[in-house]
Amino acid sequence: MAAHAAPPAGRHEGASVFEACALQALFDALGARGYRVVGPTIREGAIVYGDVTRLADLPVGWTDVHEPGRYRLARRTDDAYFGYVVGPTSLKRFLFPPEERIWEAHRDGKTFSIRELPADAPKTAFLGVRACELAALGITDRVFTGGAVRDERYAARRDAAVIVAVNCAEARGTCFCVSMGTGPKARAGYDVALTELLDTNRHDFLAEAGSEAGAELLAALERRPATQADLAAASEASSRAAAQMGRRLDTSTVKERLQANPNDPRWDDVAARCLSCGNCTMVCPTCFCSTIEDATDLRDTVAERTRKWDSCFTMDFSYLHGGSVRDETRTRYRQWLTHKFATWVDQFGTSGCVGCGRCITWCPVGIDVTVEAAAVGAGGQRNEVNDGHD
Repeated sequence: MAAHAAPPAGRHEGASVFEACALQALFDALGARGYRVVGPTIREGAIVYGDVTRLADLPVGWTDVHEPGRYRLARRTDDAYFGYVVGPTSLKRFLFPPEERIWEAHRDGKTFSIRELPADAPKTAFLGVRACELAALGITDRVFTGGAVRDERYAARRDAAVIVAVNCAEARGTCFCVSMGTGPKARAGYDVALTELLDTNRHDFLAEAGSEAGAELLAALERRPATQADLAAASEASSRAAAQMGRRLDTSTVKERLQANPNDPRWDDVAARCLSCGNCTMVCPTCFCSTIEDATDLRDTVAERTRKWDSCFTMDFSYLHGGSVRDETRTRYRQWLTHKFATWVDQFGTSGCVGCGRCITWCPVGIDVTVEAAAVGAGGQRNEVNDGHD
């Protein structure tokens, strides 16, 4: 079964519980099966995805603080392994790399040959994947493999992936996955889903298998069947995270309002603050814009084509003969926001936003996408921070 296939209808794997220290056995089981384990690590003051082989590689006892335009790490009062939300990197970086060579050509006299370069697609187990990121994977799966043109490079990496999700027990100031219907509990798309159960009397994980591969992995751990008390504790953790959402967005009318108001004064308001830096598109787990660069060596004997991430916030992105189609910040921000919440639905049948809040946290000037999406077409003055509370 492909790792990203949905669980068969009606399938139910009984939940089980194992002690936190037994998580190392999961690392070992994945390693024994030839998987590279990629999970949360601390690097340069942030929690990012990186290689993990032992429990000490995890951000044990650390959490993250998210505010508009601000991110920082802080010490927790416990030793939670997954006591954070999301960092600046997402799985997109591994499945759709920021830069990769597509092919190279060699000239020999008057002839030349082109060699397509295969995708680097090692077996990879992604650990600590949040519900919003699972939703993002579902979106990028549809973009890259669900249409008439299939991106075989993405597909190869995706098929080689195993997903170990971790349900959120807390939310942060820029989270709004509840509004987008994507979290905080993982519903599908995982091989294994874990819920960390931590209090003064215990440090365990409740585990659920979402695929045959996940069930086989869990069989390598010492565990016991989950009790009703365990299930209640896991449910309470998810409910606690849902109640802590730092942002909210009424999605019932946002598509229609964005598409019906291309000249709303709000676009000028946000343009006065936006730097067109593209940070929001770089940290977004679903943005997929790219560009192609061709280069040759100085002897004109070797050429290569490289695909790189691009952003609709750059002037060159919409460049046609004679200039850029969107040469103002207002039109570029309008393109991004309208595509994310409106025309994405027309293209792919779902919103392009999963409510992870990265674009708010990593915007240098703290532009809040939930505020901007709610303001266009509302006919009011500039909104205050939409912090999810009445």
